Amino acid sequence: MPFSNSPNHFLASLSSKDGELLRTHLRPMKLPLGVIFYRAEDIIDRVYFPSSGVVSLIVGVSSGQFVEAGMFGRNSVIGASALLDGSVALNQAIGQAEGSGMVGERSALKGLVDRSETLRKLLAAYEQAIFAHVQQVAACNTVHELEARLCRWLLQVRDLIQSDSLPLTQEFLSEMLGVQRSSVTLVARSLQSAGLISYRRGHIQILDLEGLREATCECYNAINSHYQRLTGWTPELNKPPSTRECA
Repeated sequence: MPFSNSPNHFLASLSSKDGELLRTHLRPMKLPLGVIFYRAEDIIDRVYFPSSGVVSLIVGVSSGQFVEAGMFGRNSVIGASALLDGSVALNQAIGQAEGSGMVGERSALKGLVDRSETLRKLLAAYEQAIFAHVQQVAACNTVHELEARLCRWLLQVRDLIQSDSLPLTQEFLSEMLGVQRSSVTLVARSLQSAGLISYRRGHIQILDLEGLREATCECYNAINSHYQRLTGWTPELNKPPSTRECA
């Protein structure tokens, strides 16, 4: 089966030649909720190509608190830096929503990348997209209000899992956004009152996609623009349609 049909955008973007180089070194795997792909300062020994699910890159501090620096999935490669001479993880990567994908050992893939200039350039473009994403989130966390940030976060999860039904708890949201749970509760109630989402324990349903887009900050579109410019990836914004759009 050609990688051109892969849900993972990196794999789907490979030339036939580079796809054949990688094919025999990748195997399918499940990406469970909560799995830790690597911790800060770990040697990255595997590289992941998600087809579904969400992986969060999180940054911790000495107090034990942490905040999400970016989320990735079918639009990205987890651990790509290990194939570009950066084998030590800077931060922790954890499964935020379960999914599946392909995985390969760094020891096998690194040599292939070193021998293929086109493969190396493609990986470098995806790493640039990750850096741009993380930088935009850093700015967002500094200058934008929590409601806009939460809307941006929900939209990004939706784009990656391709569903209006998001398996998320308020506790997890507060941890990822680096705020108190009570703050997330207040904002979630406001969005629910506005008819943008519905919420029950462990589950958020997007009801008004266009309304959520209007309520988010500029960072949502900025992040998508970075991906489109650097890798050609764009979220399938109209699949699935939101409940309100179908009305």
